[in-house]
Formats: sequence, C-alpha cells, structure tokens
Amino acid sequence: MKREAWVASEVPHLAPYAVHSGDSRGRQYDQPEHPWRLPFERDRDRIIHSTAFRRLEYKTQVFVNHEGDYYRTRLTHTMEAAQIARTVARALRLNQDLAEAVALSHDLGHTPFGHAGERILNEEMEPYGGFEHNAQTLRIVDLLEERYPRFPGLNLSWEVREGIAKHSPPYDRPIARDFDPGKAPCLEAQLVDCADEIAYNSHDIDDGLQSGLLAPEQLESVSLWREIFAKVAARDPDVPFSIQRYQVQRALIDGFVTDLVRATVSRLQQHGIESVESVREVGKPLVRFSNEVEEKRLELKEFLMRNLYRHYRVVRMISKAQRVVRDLFRLYMSEPAQLPPHIVARWERGEEQARVIADYIAGMTDRFAFEEYRKLFDPEIRV
Repeated sequence: MKREAWVASEVPHLAPYAVHSGDSRGRQYDQPEHPWRLPFERDRDRIIHSTAFRRLEYKTQVFVNHEGDYYRTRLTHTMEAAQIARTVARALRLNQDLAEAVALSHDLGHTPFGHAGERILNEEMEPYGGFEHNAQTLRIVDLLEERYPRFPGLNLSWEVREGIAKHSPPYDRPIARDFDPGKAPCLEAQLVDCADEIAYNSHDIDDGLQSGLLAPEQLESVSLWREIFAKVAARDPDVPFSIQRYQVQRALIDGFVTDLVRATVSRLQQHGIESVESVREVGKPLVRFSNEVEEKRLELKEFLMRNLYRHYRVVRMISKAQRVVRDLFRLYMSEPAQLPPHIVARWERGEEQARVIADYIAGMTDRFAFEEYRKLFDPEIRV
C-alpha cells in the first residue's frame, strides 16, 4: 500500500478532533516521506533507537538503579506510560502513533537519580538559565542526538515536539515559544500527562510494597486502595497477597483509564469540540479525570509523598544522589580538564560551558554517575 493510501485509511478511524498524519506541520529539516510509514510512526521509531532512550534503562524512577532488579526504572515507567497512552488514544479515536511517540519521549531529558538529580542540577544551573527535564528532552531531540549527516537531532515532527514542550500546563512557558504559546496542545499530547500519572501512581504502590517501605495496612487509609482491595479479596480470598496486589494494580489502572476516557468524552461534548484547532483554542487541558476520581488520585498521591517518597531510606538515597550531582557539576566547572576531550571541544566551539556540563551530567545513567564520582573523589579508585 502506498503512503497516500495509508494516510487516507486513517480518516474513517480517527475522530475529527484527532491529529491526522497528513495534516502534520512537518519537520524542521526537509526529508523525503517514507513510501508506506507515516510520520508519527517514524518519530516513534527514531525515539526508540536513540541513545537517550536506551539510557533510561539505568535511570531512577523512585529507587536508585543499584537498589534492586525488580523496581521500575525510568525506561520501564516510560513503556508503561506509552502502553496506557495507546489505550486511551484508541478509546478516544485519537492518533495512537502520535500519542505513543510523545509518551516514549517524555522522560528523555531526565537526569540520573530522577527528580532529585533534576532539583540539584537546576540549582547549580540557576545563574545560567536553569535546568528542567522537559526543556532538556526538547534539547536532546532537536540538538544533542547525532544521527544525520546534514542536521542535528532526530528531526521529529512538529506535533511530537509540541507534545514534549507542553507536557503539562501552563502552556505559555518559555519552552513553548515556538509551539503556539498559550494554546493547548493536541489531545494526543494532553493524554500523555495523564497516562504518566496513572503509570507512576499505580507502579509506585507496587514498588513500595515490593521493597517493604509500604505495608498493606498503611494503604487501608487510601480510599481507592481500600475499595479495590475489598473487591479483590472478596473475589479471591485464598490467593497470596502478591497476586492480590497485582490484581489491585490492574484494577487501579483500569479504573483510572475508564474514568479518564468517560470524563474526557463528556468534556469534549460540553465544549463542542469538533477539530484540532478547537482543542487548541480552549487553552487548557480537556483530557482530565472526573472531579470524583481526581480527588481520590490526589489523596493517593499525597499518601505516596508522605509514606514512600519521604521514607527515610528513600531520603537517604536522594541525599546521596544529590551530593553526586552537585559535586560533579562543581568539579567540572572549576576543573574542566577533568572532562573528556569531546565534551570540552563543544564550548571551545562556542557553546556555553555550564550548559555543556549540564548536558553531560543529565545524560549520565545512575550507574555511570556513581562510577564517575568514585573515580574523581575516591583516591583508591583508578581513573
């Protein structure tokens, strides 16, 4: 089947407010279209084959990588979020390839050690424009990945890059200046923010229980857990808790997704949404949970913040990780000769030293950052 036929085949399957592949605003650098692969499919594959995507395997979600093999990493979280994004996109008759591409790219800019590393790098970079992982993701796909002979980056389509820049509101931040600032992104991009939340809220419970940092009785204070677990336990009272826990996680994801789809359909009808442009003109997210489920989601999020993310063992991990990021940045800034020659060469060509160092640190995996720290600060480790 030729490309024109593939483009035409989308029309009867997509809603009028979905992004059609044939309506893409294109790429920064001209490239010939593929004869039978559509633009957002190509974007998805470029992301999967990127260096930054592979590095997510050894980057922190909640638990630093060396804490155990069974916990989510930034890569497994990304894959779970992408799976949820496709499900929601299909239910809403949106462009699944576009939603998946945005979901797969949304965490490429994360530092080692997750948000803990990001906070420290932002503090150190404050005199130089700060650091924010969504902006870094856009920087990676536009500049830092090296794949083509005549231009930098992955040359992704405008819609995927907009989804990165507007991962969450507000939509008029500096990162969105090239993407209709103030206007809402397409629904495919909006739903990724919710898929991200669904993924980490559900799997962080699972990891917390797996690690022993959360106890089942603690979760009885959370209404969503209490309601779902009561149904699971009544249906299968004799199965081990490890299986019941998984069944609760399944039901939790299904409940979030079902509510998100229903609430979004209702909101689209209320606003009379009939086109992508009408989505943009609303200027605020349309893909959101119902008020009832949003209240329960916030309760769950607060529970996780209080009992998991601020658990003393997690705080110890975070404190250690932050020292690594801070000390590496300060050492590289004061003694740039400690950096590899190809990194030094970038600011010798005119790039800002601090931003080049931030790029280098942000690209590190947890494992590499720890190894680099030991080489530079432990006198007994060979360099």
